[in-house]
Amino acid sequence: MASPSAPRALGAFLKARRAQLDPRDCGLPATDSARRVAGLRREEVAALAAISVDYYTRLEQGRVRASAPVLATLARALRLDEDEERYLYELAGRSDDRPRRRRPVQRVRPPMRRLLAQLPHAPALVLGRRLDILAWNAAATALYTDFAAVPAARRNYLRLMFTDPAIRGMHREWAHDARDAVAALRMEAAADPDDPDLAALVGELTIRDTDFRTWWAEHHVNSATYGTKHYRHPLVGDLTLDCDTWAASDGSGQRLMVLTAESGSPSHDALRILTSWTAESATPDAARNRTS
Repeated sequence: MASPSAPRALGAFLKARRAQLDPRDCGLPATDSARRVAGLRREEVAALAAISVDYYTRLEQGRVRASAPVLATLARALRLDEDEERYLYELAGRSDDRPRRRRPVQRVRPPMRRLLAQLPHAPALVLGRRLDILAWNAAATALYTDFAAVPAARRNYLRLMFTDPAIRGMHREWAHDARDAVAALRMEAAADPDDPDLAALVGELTIRDTDFRTWWAEHHVNSATYGTKHYRHPLVGDLTLDCDTWAASDGSGQRLMVLTAESGSPSHDALRILTSWTAESATPDAARNRTS
């Protein structure tokens, strides 16, 4: 419920936000008259939101409580991002009425693509929300599988660990690695518990795998930023690889996962042999963008 000071705070936020907007960016016609205030006028916001000027004025003055439909039109008119929209509804005391936005398409950032291409002998993946595999390099294809042959809707790191026999079988410490991955997904779930794709993934794996069902119920969490993985590859035998994960700085939730071996070690030599065998046939690729 809104506090007594919330109507004044809501009015101040609306006034500040409209002052930051350029009328041309909002599709308003250019005018030769000098503007006495920065940004949009009250009547312009009212027109964009399809409400009366008097009603909007009373909103800014804290003399009326906004309805949920009005807040929705104001959020569009003022071009609020998700955080600003949430703040608007909180100020109005209508947090429970805020509509869920459609989750944006997961697009691989260009710097991530460049990094993949510049790591010829280090298997690397770009992971998105829910540990979806968004992009990979040729070395990752050589180590794991031909990700391009996996349907985009099924291209998920955790799902492959539990359901792909070849990937599951190459993990010499599968239970340890899979449990860490479950804990990483559990940590992500806290940020977006209403994600329908997350619910579908958890539901599928809960039905298909007893271990997943047990580990998910334990509620362990893990950021999984680094560790050591032990593989048994059908072509080059045992590999011990350091796994490091770096988060993108743009808030997209994308992470770059890179596997490396200590220089001069048997795993390092085996990894170079493996990647050289597949360098010509496996080229860097990226999963096609899809709606989250």
